[in-house]
Amino acid sequence: MYGSIFVLFYRLKCISITDEGCAALASAFHSNLRELDLSRNQIGDSGKFTVHTTDTQTFRLQSNPSHLIELDLTGNDPGQSGVKELKDLLQNGPCSLKTIRFLQSPAAEEACEYLTGVLGKSPLLLKELDLSGDKLGDLDGEKLSALLMDSHSKLEKIMLNNCELTEKSCSVLATVLSSKTILKEMNLNNSRLLDSGVKEICEGLKNPVCELKILKLSDCSITEEGYKALASALRSNPSHLIELDLTGNDPGQSGVKELSDLLQNPNCQLKTLRFLDPAADEACQYVTGIVGKNPLLLRELNLSEHELGDTRVNQIAALLQDKHCQLNTLILNNNCITEGGCHVLAAALNSNPSNLTELDLSENKLGNPGMKIILTLFENVQCRLEKL
Repeated sequence: MYGSIFVLFYRLKCISITDEGCAALASAFHSNLRELDLSRNQIGDSGKFTVHTTDTQTFRLQSNPSHLIELDLTGNDPGQSGVKELKDLLQNGPCSLKTIRFLQSPAAEEACEYLTGVLGKSPLLLKELDLSGDKLGDLDGEKLSALLMDSHSKLEKIMLNNCELTEKSCSVLATVLSSKTILKEMNLNNSRLLDSGVKEICEGLKNPVCELKILKLSDCSITEEGYKALASALRSNPSHLIELDLTGNDPGQSGVKELSDLLQNPNCQLKTLRFLDPAADEACQYVTGIVGKNPLLLRELNLSEHELGDTRVNQIAALLQDKHCQLNTLILNNNCITEGGCHVLAAALNSNPSNLTELDLSENKLGNPGMKIILTLFENVQCRLEKL
């Protein structure tokens, strides 16, 4: 190459140029260069170019913002602040940049443009992306995943709660979880994923590259099969998730035990496994303190002679009506329960009637009115009570 070469455009794509080659090119090209394409080479940070004028003054974009109109940085890793540094340039009055390109695919570009319009800010500048309440709109899930998997995305938390997610949406999210991203928290609450959607998510969770820390799946219409799939995925890859929220779902006969058994795995990092809403959780802790065991893992609960009274029965009712409570036998004899406690107890058991086959309320102060209230349980077609 000669110093006198007059070059307007030069493309050197994909020919394995490294920082040493850059040094040679920098010495060859002078002020006549207008466009230089070095994409898909391994330049490294030390292979940066310094553009010289005839009087050898060095120009940077910040000190000479008026000349560059297009900058393409696709396929690079911007680190924590790279994107922001260059985005800030666009706010610089004299800056002539018309095109600044970061993302690797048109799909990612389209997702970025759409979300910028919805959120009023580029998602590339965010660590938390809130798309709850179906802000996704018409944005295709695959385009969103292309953005999330791009090295320029620095998102650590995504909220998709109250969105109409489908099984296909979950498959796309599984692809994201199976990729090298820095995503740490995913909120899918109130999204009716069903077991089929959860099974798709599990494909991502069990991938060794998945580093998700927090997964929120409350009120997602998950049943026993979904719980089993989650337990299986976390047994396969137990070292990443520290919080799992499953409140408001129906675990069936074995769902709670499947996941609770995970906590015995020495490799399991789960610190918080949430099944119950705050009121039911408080009741669960109270009962655990009395009987020494987690009532969610019991089929028979004997609270006789603890003199609970109506106040404690009101508290325990929050636990009894939760579908994670799978009791077959409930013994509450000699507990100072009155008519008032019967109202609360009947309402709770009517909310979750399909497991209880035996209820012992002997030696309480129910009276005839209280007994009539309890007998209304049999009017529920789902009632399985065999012994009262």
